[in-house]
Amino acid sequence: MLEVRQLHISRGGKSVVHGVDLDVAPGEIVAMLGPNGAGKSSIVLALAGAIPRSLGQVRMGGVTLDGLAPDAVRRAGLAIVPEGHHVLGSLSVHDNLRAAALMLPTSEVEPAIERVLTTFPELTPQLERLGRSLSGGQKQMVCMAQALLARPRVLVVDELSLGLAPLVVKRLADVVQSVAAEGVGVLLIEQFTTLALRLAQRALVLQRGRTAWSGPAQTLRDEPEILQASYLA
Repeated sequence: MLEVRQLHISRGGKSVVHGVDLDVAPGEIVAMLGPNGAGKSSIVLALAGAIPRSLGQVRMGGVTLDGLAPDAVRRAGLAIVPEGHHVLGSLSVHDNLRAAALMLPTSEVEPAIERVLTTFPELTPQLERLGRSLSGGQKQMVCMAQALLARPRVLVVDELSLGLAPLVVKRLADVVQSVAAEGVGVLLIEQFTTLALRLAQRALVLQRGRTAWSGPAQTLRDEPEILQASYLA
């Protein structure tokens, strides 16, 4: 389980996240929602170990992740699919996957790549293509495959659907559900709230760096005015 307690984050000398709590249990999908500037991206960066936390604790399975570098966070079982589906444009798809598998023993790299290609068989014919030549949807598949290489216990997906065609979004949403069904916890940060609430069991709504609402996703589906109030505030 991912446990975040009283998370505070400052960036550029300004406090941007104020005492946020969240949990992601094995096999659970949790949606983190909120308008631009609510603090979602800062939380993702802090979870990844890319920026420091001012206060608060982040734990995986009861083990603290405080002070860990991004590689150590991944080894602890927390994988991030960052916003923007960025891949290494000068490398082939295969080499992009190899680069993300450096934390694995050499003997396990190719079997791990073969395993994630069963999740994304669409990438198999593209293995020798350069990253820069891929479509946005293909790049997002590569990013998700990279995150799944080391069999994470928790997967954080930042803006799954951003800039992608509806059919691609449906395909990626199916993968998120499949991953969760295998026991991986998923924290989904998503601008398309209808999609997020369809996939999630629980939701967290942020407003100006604070938790404005937390509870079952079904409640937000039934009472959309709760979410609207946070976006309009």
